[in-house]
Amino acid sequence: MDCRKTWRLPNSGGPERARLRPGEARAATAAAGWLDVRVAEGEQAGAGALPEQLRRGPPAMRPGVRLALLALLLLSLLAQGKARRKGAVQAHNSTRPPLQRLADHLLADYKKGVRPVRDWRKPTIVSIDVILYAILSVDEKNQVLTTYIWYRQFWNDEFLQWNPEDFDNITKLSIPTDSIWVPDILINEFVDVGKSPSIPYVYVKHEGEVQNYKPLQVVTACSLDIYNFPFDVQNCSLTFTSWLHTIQDINISLWRLPEKVKSDKSVFMNQGEWELLGVLTQFLEFNDRESSGSFAEMKFYVVIRRRPLFYAVSLLLPSIFLMVTDIVGFYLPPDSGERVSFKITLLLGYSVFLIIVSDTLPATAIGTPLIGVYFVVCMALLVISLAETIFIVRLVHKQDLQQPVPPWLRHLVLERIARLLCLGEQSTFHRPPASLQATNTDDSSAMGNHCNHLGEPQDLEKTPKGRSGPLPPPRQASLAVRGLLQELSSIRHFLERRDEIREVARDWLRVGAVLDRLLFCIYLLAVLAYSITLVTMWSIWHYS
Repeated sequence: MDCRKTWRLPNSGGPERARLRPGEARAATAAAGWLDVRVAEGEQAGAGALPEQLRRGPPAMRPGVRLALLALLLLSLLAQGKARRKGAVQAHNSTRPPLQRLADHLLADYKKGVRPVRDWRKPTIVSIDVILYAILSVDEKNQVLTTYIWYRQFWNDEFLQWNPEDFDNITKLSIPTDSIWVPDILINEFVDVGKSPSIPYVYVKHEGEVQNYKPLQVVTACSLDIYNFPFDVQNCSLTFTSWLHTIQDINISLWRLPEKVKSDKSVFMNQGEWELLGVLTQFLEFNDRESSGSFAEMKFYVVIRRRPLFYAVSLLLPSIFLMVTDIVGFYLPPDSGERVSFKITLLLGYSVFLIIVSDTLPATAIGTPLIGVYFVVCMALLVISLAETIFIVRLVHKQDLQQPVPPWLRHLVLERIARLLCLGEQSTFHRPPASLQATNTDDSSAMGNHCNHLGEPQDLEKTPKGRSGPLPPPRQASLAVRGLLQELSSIRHFLERRDEIREVARDWLRVGAVLDRLLFCIYLLAVLAYSITLVTMWSIWHYS
């Protein structure tokens, strides 16, 4: 009995069994039943035979069966340990925030270096959207446009999906951009890295849609046409495309309708120099022969127009005022010297004005704006006006050796051109004919002869004697009268010559006045035609 108790206690169902695991308890129960049978047989056969039966072991506990029982025991122990660990993890997770559990769940086995698709034949569709916020600068000399845009792109990541019910109904999560795959969408016209703020996070929805929002300062190359300055309209493109992936891997689409993108000015800063007319969109498929593939690209055409009020006030109005002053200067008398000095002063003032405004005009190596041509033509008109004034002053200048006006010039200018300009036929001075001059000469000779006759002695004797006073000698009286007549004749010739010179000067003055009026009308028509042409062109460009 003592021996039976000694061998049953470790294998019985007492308190020691209660501390065993379930698999170990079942194995111990089977072994205990076998030991009870063998101990009963040993009591009948004698106490000496019991240890021998126990050393043999039961028939079922042979080596094969023993290995099977050990394997079952090991499996039960492993299952028990895994269940304990799972229970401990669940107990630990129940105390963590849902956002952390969701982030760990999504990024545990995520590979950000591989395109997130389960079927590699399926392309990743990236939807993009652009909202223009401000035009920062337009560099006409370097052909560079600097803008500030709000850029948004969306794509579907098949490895970032979850069931919201398992994570406290979370449907949207922000995760670091560096932790997931991001498409390599760039702008082809990039020429410089702008000062854009860094946005390190993206939004992920439970369906797998990734939303990447970020503001960008874009410095791009643009072909700027400044011919119509300051009434110019610029059209610059922003081309978004994948730098490496072909259209079979990454395809690009527009997130919003083109009509909404075109008319969206909700956030545009509209108080600057440039006015936003619209943003046009176009999808293109670019074929690259070297890489034997095609690339998808989305173009955004930013159409802007310059506000011309500042340039019209600071550039056009001063030039117009100077030109009007030059036109008014034609009303100065053409024979006055002040007119030439006035024109020279006006030309000098316009030169200073051009030096001042030269920094305001855009400068490029491929063309000159029309307003620059306008300034050059205005200065050329001022030079022509000065040359015309110098010509008229030289024409009407009084001089003693001035030749009379030729008959053909008198007929052309004083009759035809004067009648054309509604000045009426100009009265001219005609010299007396040669017969009349000969008659005057004969009269003078006759008078001289008559005086000679008066000086003879017989005529003096016929004079009345009743006169008082002594009479001069006959010879002396004749010489005095003759000298007096010569003096009177020379005075008469001098006065006639002076009147003739004055009349010639008046004729040239009339010719100069008519020509001055003619050149003034031509100059005025040229200025008006040029101004009307420019105003018409600028109006068409501004309101087109």
